[in-house]
Amino acid sequence: MKHLFATIACLCALAVAAIAAPQNPVLMDMVHNNPGEAPFDTHYNDPKLLKSLGYKAKTFELFESAQFGIDWSAVDPDVFPEGTPDRKWVDAKGAELDKLYNATKAAGLDVYCHTDMIVLPKRLVEKYKIQKTFGDLSDPQTQKFVRLAVAQMFERFPQLDGLVVRIGETYLQGAPYHTGSVLNKDDPQKTIIPLMNLLRDEVCVKRGKRLFFRSWLSFDTSVEKYTQVSDGVEPHPNLYIVVKHCEGDFRRGNPFSKVLGIGRHKQLVEVQCQREYEGKGAYPNYIANGVIEGFEEHTDQSVRRIWSNSLTAGMSTWSRGGGWAGPYITNELWCDVNVYVLSHWVEHPEKSEADVLRDYCTEVLGLNATDAKRFRRLCLLSAEAIYRGMRSTHNDISPWWTRDQNINRPELPGPGEARQRVLDEKDESVAMWNEIVDLAKTIKFRDPATQEYAVTSSQYGLLLYRIYRAEFRLMSVDATTDKVALKAMLDDYEQNWAAYRQLKADHPSSATLYSDNDKLGIAPKLEELRKRL
Repeated sequence: MKHLFATIACLCALAVAAIAAPQNPVLMDMVHNNPGEAPFDTHYNDPKLLKSLGYKAKTFELFESAQFGIDWSAVDPDVFPEGTPDRKWVDAKGAELDKLYNATKAAGLDVYCHTDMIVLPKRLVEKYKIQKTFGDLSDPQTQKFVRLAVAQMFERFPQLDGLVVRIGETYLQGAPYHTGSVLNKDDPQKTIIPLMNLLRDEVCVKRGKRLFFRSWLSFDTSVEKYTQVSDGVEPHPNLYIVVKHCEGDFRRGNPFSKVLGIGRHKQLVEVQCQREYEGKGAYPNYIANGVIEGFEEHTDQSVRRIWSNSLTAGMSTWSRGGGWAGPYITNELWCDVNVYVLSHWVEHPEKSEADVLRDYCTEVLGLNATDAKRFRRLCLLSAEAIYRGMRSTHNDISPWWTRDQNINRPELPGPGEARQRVLDEKDESVAMWNEIVDLAKTIKFRDPATQEYAVTSSQYGLLLYRIYRAEFRLMSVDATTDKVALKAMLDDYEQNWAAYRQLKADHPSSATLYSDNDKLGIAPKLEELRKRL
């Protein structure tokens, strides 16, 4: 009877969600290339693919933003003089953006560009001597130039349907003739409210375009600050605030966002499908279940629970990108499954995540019912294994010890219960990765390349998390550890690294490998320990 009531309650919750789900939700995707590097070779750059997945819009990343394709000649011809290298660069960038934006519009998608604030041409900043003030939103000159920049962007690129704005950081690796600054980026009164009001006026009111203001690193982790911003900016039908589903960077153990569902403004939930703290698709990492239904660390908190909130207006995904450098992947399988499930669930929130994943298994991967169950088991295991193997379910470990392609040195809790549970969970993680590899070898995929990558990437995950376990064990060595046990741990560490490198040598489909950062990694500790033998 208890199970019957639970089933009825679940069905009722799904029915309510379906009734209250946002009508015609915004669904947009962005490929975020590594700053300063060549763009990713990814099928998510194809707007036709995004359209087929149900997306309504494509967001072009920072260095494909319209602000880099305007020549400022209508304002001041001295900013980018004819015939100069910087003018040639701007003209070439404008032509590149026209091609990208036109193809996206032709596919039936809206066009948005991810825009850092405040970024201006170097010549302009120098000519008007605003080096120290152009990041100050209380400065009238700054406000004037921001308005002029926005006006030129929409005039030069009529394809634009709106802007996605970020103030948390400013990247200039792909913009040699521009400079950026923002002062008091997390101050609602000095910066956030004035900028949002200015952009609301220029984008939403004057031009009838959409403005998506990202809250990250500015007012996303404080209810007080978020409320100040919400109260300080009048809502508009075309104004949205974009909020990550978790606080801070996209990584396990971080709290579920406390500002989703509050305030006066429509919100988009932001989700990263290729997580830089968790492999970047080099090994299985299924996050769609945790986002939709709730990660184990987010008790009673999930996107499904806030989806029926009247403020929820859709989702913004990063199909690819985030972070820096590698690992670099050769196959997008583990990005694909997250993108597919999230995008299709947004269109059909009455479905469970399990139902959407089953559709992916049968319609895309061509799996039979038995193998679809195995694939789901593999996916769910990956989420559990990653959390235990990297951070621990009590968040005893700082997540900063490894990200992108770098492995630094984890700092363990002091001797005692917390340290032991960290070490125990590393064993649990490796056991889960062993099961993941077994499942990958058992599943019969329709596509041979997918088959090979599913197995290879699972083995990659197993070997990497065995390396992680070995590092944690070595970091726990103390004066009571005898030489026999110490030698066994050192041998285990070296053998796992050797097997990990051999995997890449034997399987070209494998992602590039992680590296031990000699300065910040475990190398000094290894040298110290070897002297004890």
